[in-house]
Amino acid sequence: MTTMIKAAPMGLILAGLGLATALVLSLPANAEDYGPFKEMQTSAGEVLVDAKGMTLYTFDKDEAGKSNCNGECAKAWPPAMAMESDKPVGDLTIIKRDDGSLQWADEGKPLYTFVKDTKPGDVAGDNFKNVWHVVK
Repeated sequence: MTTMIKAAPMGLILAGLGLATALVLSLPANAEDYGPFKEMQTSAGEVLVDAKGMTLYTFDKDEAGKSNCNGECAKAWPPAMAMESDKPVGDLTIIKRDDGSLQWADEGKPLYTFVKDTKPGDVAGDNFKNVWHVVK
């Protein structure tokens, strides 16, 4: 018994390769991976937001790799919590808080949202008391 395999016309093969190449070349060369976060255009410019679109902030009084926003502070500025299964990606790292929970950080600076931001893209906490800043 003989099985015949019909070869695809060379034009279709080349067209397929061209399409695949075009798709690869259309990806931004410097696309950054923000893990569970994304960028969003806001009144403060393009900022990093969580999966719900809530703006992420850093706190000047934090130390590299350590949050100094606990207790009442963390109620107003909820930490961007990480799961045990999360892995650092790019400049995003994971730190351990004083209570043992995990928090996302950007280049070691812990990340937070702000309770007065009520909808995606709000930036009410930007420059709050000159120590809270959106992540750009």
